[in-house]
Amino acid sequence: YHPTPLSEKTPTDTFVIEISASYKLPVSYSIASGDEKGYFIIHSSNGIIRTRKTLELEDFPVNFKVRATDSSNAAIFNEVEVKVEVIDENDFPPVFPSSLLEETLPENSPATQIVQLKAQDNDTGRNGFLTYGILNGQGLKFKINETTGILYSTSPFDYEEEPTEYQVVVYAEDDGIPEKKRGYCTVVIKITD
Repeated sequence: YHPTPLSEKTPTDTFVIEISASYKLPVSYSIASGDEKGYFIIHSSNGIIRTRKTLELEDFPVNFKVRATDSSNAAIFNEVEVKVEVIDENDFPPVFPSSLLEETLPENSPATQIVQLKAQDNDTGRNGFLTYGILNGQGLKFKINETTGILYSTSPFDYEEEPTEYQVVVYAEDDGIPEKKRGYCTVVIKITD
């Protein structure tokens, strides 16, 4: 038996799977081995397995054996393996150390690196894998490396002819399941004369 994977947030007493043995007499179900931490409980007469406590992601997958025993003769039984997997939920959004940064850029600078942004995500695996992007393009004067988080200007600025301050909203997005989460940071770029 391989039931649908459970969320790490599955509440206690959640239905997992129903085990059914074909036999001419009533049988008694029990968990024979493999569930050393006691995550599951089985109803002795209907074979329904439920969660017994909060699931700890690092303990899974759990493989355990369920035994169906002849109600009148304990020497007559059979066992089946049940494999339960748990999915890591996307608990945390990415967070930048600061939601506002100020940087200066001399006018007439060629396209150049302005600042490296680094967000933190306390999830593991793909739930903590981050990519970076720019929310507002500001006339395509800026770009970001989606892997490294380095923000660049794409062309020189003219202090006299153009705005002297730009606000670029950058996001970090995780690759979470079931949904992706984002964190934001505003970079104020002041062009200097």
